[in-house]
Amino acid sequence: MVSLPNHEVGHFDRTTTPSFDRLWMRSTDQSNTQECSVVQGGKLATDILIAEDEPSILESLDFILRRAGWSIHTVTDGDAALEAVRRLRPRVVVLDVMLPRRSGFDVLKQIRADLQMRATPVLILTAKGQQQDRRIAEELGADAFVTKPYANAEVVGAVRQLLGGSGGSA
Repeated sequence: MVSLPNHEVGHFDRTTTPSFDRLWMRSTDQSNTQECSVVQGGKLATDILIAEDEPSILESLDFILRRAGWSIHTVTDGDAALEAVRRLRPRVVVLDVMLPRRSGFDVLKQIRADLQMRATPVLILTAKGQQQDRRIAEELGADAFVTKPYANAEVVGAVRQLLGGSGGSA
């Protein structure tokens, strides 16, 4: 069992992924309860990997998805995104199309080509009016799309849908 100071931790029922336990965590000095994933062995899992190079957008995505109750890891270039997907095995990847070092399209292509990463849901962030980006991402196997500028509820809803309605409190 994970021990966190000033927190109570308890189990939800196991999810369909046998290597994960679903836990609830409640601060003992506040009444908020959040659900999080814990890999067997007590290491905190990453629910969402965000790959975005624009600092203000990255900060906004990180804030709204953490507030919704998910654990987040962020990267700012395509090479780091691909390495993080391999290493962290996130439940969902939020992937900007325009990234330094390796484009979001290249990252998506590599994810879909790798047997161990292939099933990872990918939400693509596209710029308004870039229908060709959306078409290419669909051909490469993107699971969902959000157009920038986005509404916070749209991003949270898309991630929640990719997670099968699980997790998050917003």
